[in-house]
Amino acid sequence: MQPVIELDSLSVQFGSVRALSQLSGSFSGRAIGLLGPNGAGKTTLIHTLLGFYKPSTGTARVLGNDIRHQDRAARSLIGYMPERDSFIAGMTAVRFICLMAELSGLPKEHALERAHEALYYVGLGEARYRKLESYSLGMKQLAKLAQALVHGPRLLFLDEPTNGLDPPARERMIKLIREIRDTGEVHVILSSHLLRDVEECCEEVLILKDGQIAQYCNLEAERRANRKFLEVEIRGDEASFLNGVRRLGCDCGPGSKRRLKIILPPERQIADLYRLAVEHNVQIRHLDYKKDSLQDIFLKAMHGMPPATLQGADHGSL
Repeated sequence: MQPVIELDSLSVQFGSVRALSQLSGSFSGRAIGLLGPNGAGKTTLIHTLLGFYKPSTGTARVLGNDIRHQDRAARSLIGYMPERDSFIAGMTAVRFICLMAELSGLPKEHALERAHEALYYVGLGEARYRKLESYSLGMKQLAKLAQALVHGPRLLFLDEPTNGLDPPARERMIKLIREIRDTGEVHVILSSHLLRDVEECCEEVLILKDGQIAQYCNLEAERRANRKFLEVEIRGDEASFLNGVRRLGCDCGPGSKRRLKIILPPERQIADLYRLAVEHNVQIRHLDYKKDSLQDIFLKAMHGMPPATLQGADHGSL
């Protein structure tokens, strides 16, 4: 399978500021998530792959096209939904989407037909003759998605597609992204600061921090591996039990209120912990079993801490 994105020691520098530093990797998933805090380099990476910025060193390939020497060929395969609105004042939705299709190389008659189809697909068919400035925030996001799809791209860049949306509008957007992914005809690169969006839509995740790759995660492989993340409350000699758990090959660390965070490797079972507790005269008073979450992986990448040492929280915005 041809990689969707290949990064080859890619660096981008603006004056004395290095925005991206020596990014390398090959990514082939149907939907790839870009995560990271503000300023991590997510949008810079997208803009570089689109050809807006030239690499300072290294290069990248988009569906096999080198962005240094085949940037026009690469762009012809891409649909781009920007984070910020980029509409033209006074235009109706269908006229704007038609214009975007023409700029992508479609003949005018074909472009108009595709504009109608794209607007119906995203749910704006009844509002396609309204001016874009009269649209709500959720409708504007859908119009941006329509213009990214209108020319039939093979790769879709989505930069914060659910930004500012209320729950029903967000659910509609996520459903559309998953439908596009599941066709198998379009690869999706989703950049977001919302872990939940990435976890619901993506198979691979690239986490950036300070312009570098902090972590790569194949979510499908993680789900198949079914690593066991446990929170265990004990009574007895905590230090001795903790050392014994580590000798079993588990990643672990102290939590709060005499609770331990433990990641059980595949070859170990919960029964091993109970046997260890008997050996060390320790009582296991409570044991909570759950899988590693994307939040655990993200926080580990941001802080360099094993997931077992991190306090749990629901999946949200970081």
